Amino acid sequence: MMGKKDYSERSQVQIASLDDLVPSGHLVRKLEEAIDLSFIYDEVKDLYKPYGRESIDPVVLMKIVILQYVFGIPSMRKTIKEIEVNLAYRWYLGYGLYEDIPHFSTFGKNYTRRFKDTDLFQKIFSRILMGVDACGFLDTESLFIDGTHIKASANPHKYQNETMEKEARCYEKELLEEIEKDRLEHGKKPLKEKGPTPQTINKKVSATDPDSGWFHKGEHKQVFAYAANTCCDKNNYVIDFEVTAGNAHDSVSFWELYRRVSGRVKYPKYYVMDAGYKIPAIARRLIEDGKVPVMPYKRPMTKKGYFRKSDYVYDEYFDCYLCPNNQILKYSTTNRDGYREYKSEGKKCKDCPYQNQCTGSKDHVKVVSRHVWEGYMEEVEEIRHQTGMKEIYQKRKETIERVFADGKEKHGMRYTQYRGLAKVTM
Repeated sequence: MMGKKDYSERSQVQIASLDDLVPSGHLVRKLEEAIDLSFIYDEVKDLYKPYGRESIDPVVLMKIVILQYVFGIPSMRKTIKEIEVNLAYRWYLGYGLYEDIPHFSTFGKNYTRRFKDTDLFQKIFSRILMGVDACGFLDTESLFIDGTHIKASANPHKYQNETMEKEARCYEKELLEEIEKDRLEHGKKPLKEKGPTPQTINKKVSATDPDSGWFHKGEHKQVFAYAANTCCDKNNYVIDFEVTAGNAHDSVSFWELYRRVSGRVKYPKYYVMDAGYKIPAIARRLIEDGKVPVMPYKRPMTKKGYFRKSDYVYDEYFDCYLCPNNQILKYSTTNRDGYREYKSEGKKCKDCPYQNQCTGSKDHVKVVSRHVWEGYMEEVEEIRHQTGMKEIYQKRKETIERVFADGKEKHGMRYTQYRGLAKVTM
């Protein structure tokens, strides 16, 4: 027998509380129970005047943002529309059935006028993480770091080409000191100081979102994007993150993230990262700080048909390289980038049977470079071959890569919902 619904129930008057209408296992109940946001009142009280019309509760404003990101709602306008018709969302905000929900522009105005130049959102993140740690959920023996790109809300066809001053590396001073020391040990004169003219680079700057960066997404597609370098623990809890322009390399974004993570996590042992972070400066910092860098094999960028650098054997005692034909490459100089240059004798290499696999230079001289911190890179390679390191590295796909997957699939991280670095970081 076919049933037929009686729609008179729509106009039926019933007595029920909002609390009764929200399922006991709903996620908003868990959020309310687990996260106490009352500390926000003390954080923002100086941002409000003691007189005038009563404002929207600042905790409610933050809860609206939490709802937007937790449930992956793509915009603040749509978030407000969802709250208007969703009883669970109203319950979480403390709004009754007939109470007006704040306008979608309310948060934006409050952000611009009150929260823009504060660290309120960072404090909220830190408080939540402290609660997670207090419950014993964090496992920080192994920390996983990686970066992902988030497409910016910017037209890829609207930009200007600008010449900008190249930023100095944060370890530039330490590297220069090491270079001068190395040159002195080899009997070389100190490098001449650079002139007053700074190094410049050409960049595409978006007319829509100048803080974003030009990112090459595959071989044939380029977009403006942001890069989110993130650190998580073994249980997928995000420890910290660093948002930069999309054209910043992972190894550049690492330093600020590492500084903050070091101050937040007491006793991490392993730092697990992909090949994008495998540079001498990062290897040196981690090893000197007593950490164990777990990084993969990085394929050498050698031209097809030529010997790899590993085919040239370094003799530490005599400080030279031996080529596949057992000829010596002697030390020549240490350049500004921190690389020692070892050169062969062109006269001997001229008639070498391996010349076509060794060098294509006109003077037949082969140059092999070795960084002044290369010893740390060799130590990283030794760690890679130790028992258990492969298993630790393979945890990346269950941890940091899953964090990015959840963020993009469930929380709207494929595209930015705001413009400007400060808002995107929020």
